[in-house]
Amino acid sequence: MAKPKKKVTSQERNEFIWGWIFIIPTMLGLIILNIIPIFQTIYKSFFKTGDFGRGNIFVGMENYQKMFADTQVWQALLNTFKYALMEVPFSIIISLVLAVLLNRKMRGRSVYRTIMFLPMVAAPAAVAMVWRWLFNSDFGLLNHVLGTKINWISGPDIAIYSIAVIGIWSIIGYNMVLFLSGLQEIPGDYYEAASIDGATGLKQFWHITCPLLSPTIFFVLITRIIGALQVFDLIFMVMDKSNPALTKTQSLVYLFYEYSFRQKDQGYGSAIVVLLLTVIMIVTVFQMIGQKKWVHYN
Repeated sequence: MAKPKKKVTSQERNEFIWGWIFIIPTMLGLIILNIIPIFQTIYKSFFKTGDFGRGNIFVGMENYQKMFADTQVWQALLNTFKYALMEVPFSIIISLVLAVLLNRKMRGRSVYRTIMFLPMVAAPAAVAMVWRWLFNSDFGLLNHVLGTKINWISGPDIAIYSIAVIGIWSIIGYNMVLFLSGLQEIPGDYYEAASIDGATGLKQFWHITCPLLSPTIFFVLITRIIGALQVFDLIFMVMDKSNPALTKTQSLVYLFYEYSFRQKDQGYGSAIVVLLLTVIMIVTVFQMIGQKKWVHYN
């Protein structure tokens, strides 16, 4: 005998309707601003851009064949990885240490938190201008203090790392706020019990803070790697077109901008973006697999 269908109450119906009302704007935003452009970019990567954006010519895999044979693309990919490998771990470690320090009761805690977050709200153009002055090889403050004559942003061997320093400084405040929100969710009873058992501050950090904060650390790690692999603004504003270190610092997104908007070859630029999208997806999949071993969800 078939079971009678459960009658839907008016409250359940209202919750269902209002749930969709709140979700639909976000879904539309994701579809229009993210999903559709992804497919348009993949589609355009199989074409050669016509004059004035019209009359695109289908070239099949020609753009990808050209890209895989282009040493400039592989150098840009290497530059992107160099930037990410320096910016991501250092920004996370420094932000985590600052969050732990500023999570304790201390005088002026709110002021310190605000100061640390200020770089995040500063205008990128102003940030670039200040750091270009600090890194200037002739009259920069950094060389003046250190008594050196280093070409921080024009030396091909170190320019990418100098830009990574700017990226670390810019993102520390944002990461710190995320870690602070995670730290405040950890019950104080754990630390009190650990103190009674004689655990020092460092042991408490490794055995209590890190495991319970691991979901937040994983979230920050995912978002920072994706953000670092998409770096563009810092390179664009700090590096001049005539800078001798440009080829050793330009990222894949910078190369996409160069071909798509300066050389008007949007088909080839789209192929470069598809390569970056593939790299990000592969890295993210490995992170999702690896997080099962160290991320602890309570």
